Amino acid sequence: MRIDILTLFPEMVRAVLGESITGRALKNSLYELNTVNIRDFTADKHRRVDDSPYGGGSGMVMEAQPIYDAYVSVYSPDAKVIYLSPQGRPFCQQKARTLSEEKHLILLCGHYEGVDERVLEEIVDEEISLGDFVLTGGEIAACAVCDAVLRLIPGVLGNNASSFEESFEDNLLEYPQYTRPEEVLGRRVPEVLLSGHHKNIERFRREKSLERTFYKRPDLLEKADLTRTDLAFLETLKKNTK
Repeated sequence: MRIDILTLFPEMVRAVLGESITGRALKNSLYELNTVNIRDFTADKHRRVDDSPYGGGSGMVMEAQPIYDAYVSVYSPDAKVIYLSPQGRPFCQQKARTLSEEKHLILLCGHYEGVDERVLEEIVDEEISLGDFVLTGGEIAACAVCDAVLRLIPGVLGNNASSFEESFEDNLLEYPQYTRPEEVLGRRVPEVLLSGHHKNIERFRREKSLERTFYKRPDLLEKADLTRTDLAFLETLKKNTK
């Protein structure tokens, strides 16, 4: 996969994605990352990329021309262009998996009061939001999207099964995890996890996943693929909460 990020702060993006798992994957050429400084494409001698909004109002708006020229410099027929915006559709695990199948992503990071609408209409395929809040710029959102997408690319995590056994993959929250020692702070690891009985462990984890989702994110259960056994277990939880 090739990722191009159009930004005013390329060092900020590389500092995040160049570390940990995404950094190791980059060194191993599991994906290609290119940060494009939008200021390099402005015609202004002071490298300004913003101006006051037509119609008045506070703040500044990013100009269309530098963004468009930056986009053209990295365009490919396979490119999917995403604008990180609080007005976009909320990002989720399913969207991350869909994007992980793309060959080329171009992510546009906005700043100030926003971006000239005309360039968005011209180049953007989709707007994505991390949630109902506003950031100072799109770089943090772009890094979050890239991290979620890249870990789904084969080889990035090392154990590909890991990406299928975590929260949101099946619209359920992940079961609790434990490691050595067997007792910490007076709390022991559940005995079933020490039993070596794989079917019992699988059932325990499934029930804990259902339980966590029921209490923390019951809205997810509406979309979850539930078996009769799952539904029966949820019914017991509902009875116990009455």
